[in-house]
Amino acid sequence: MKRRELIKGIGLVAGALSIQGGAMAAEPVASPKTKRILRIAHLTDIHMRPELNAPDRFRQCMKEIKKHKIDFFLNGGDTIFAADYGNITRDRVEAQWAIWKELRSELSEYEMHSCLGNHDMWWAAPDKQDAMYGKPHVVKQLNIPNRYYSFQKQGWHFVILDSNNSNAGSLDPEQRTWLEADLAALPKGTPVLCLSHYPILGVSTIMEGGNHTDSRYITDLFYKHKDKKITCLSGHIHLLDAAEYNGVNYYCNGSLSGFWWEEGDKQSAGKGYYRETAPGYAILDLYEDGRAENKYIEHHY
Repeated sequence: MKRRELIKGIGLVAGALSIQGGAMAAEPVASPKTKRILRIAHLTDIHMRPELNAPDRFRQCMKEIKKHKIDFFLNGGDTIFAADYGNITRDRVEAQWAIWKELRSELSEYEMHSCLGNHDMWWAAPDKQDAMYGKPHVVKQLNIPNRYYSFQKQGWHFVILDSNNSNAGSLDPEQRTWLEADLAALPKGTPVLCLSHYPILGVSTIMEGGNHTDSRYITDLFYKHKDKKITCLSGHIHLLDAAEYNGVNYYCNGSLSGFWWEEGDKQSAGKGYYRETAPGYAILDLYEDGRAENKYIEHHY
């Protein structure tokens, strides 16, 4: 018998049922008013390229994001347009990262914690000893400590995963061991925000694919740590959705580049859309009680 999982999509209004005098009545769920302690911008699938005026359009987005008075950025991967195809030259890879380096310098007042996207790595290097081959070069370009890592901010624990392993959208054995130990070391009740490129669990992936191939392993691990308060963020599929499973909220946000900064195709619901999702970014408010509110904001640059 197949398991039955309740997946809650965007736009569902939560309610609580209470029994009053034998009658069942719907009541709104009371949300405790706790202090917001962090505000974060989640950018994913930036796909930076020199064409289509993408750098200046990115700058316009950043001007808009700064108005939200964020504390720092989370970058969900696919930072550059593409380095992973077999015909991509060294010069093309260098040009894309050079643009990103310039744009990142213009945001130097902000921390940016990034993960690796599947399009970020140059696998077509002449050999594996080439300084630009694979993940180490991307780690260097993104100025992150490792391909996976964690850090603490204001009582929240942030986990940054590397989804790009032998089965696309998966954790390798080394990373599994690290993640198990990282979560086990946290005190009960610790709020955790987990960032991955591929969705760990999603709704739109039923249509599009792109889900973590080891989502069962990760969701089982999260269930073992149900004493923590876990929220997950992802991108990759350029579509917007939300799911809830075993008390963990999974937010897949749309792409900053939308249809890769292009106009779109016959399936695009609007200019620059990928299918029904407009280009955009998310603003996350994190609260001291472990709640996370994810608001996706469309942009029109």
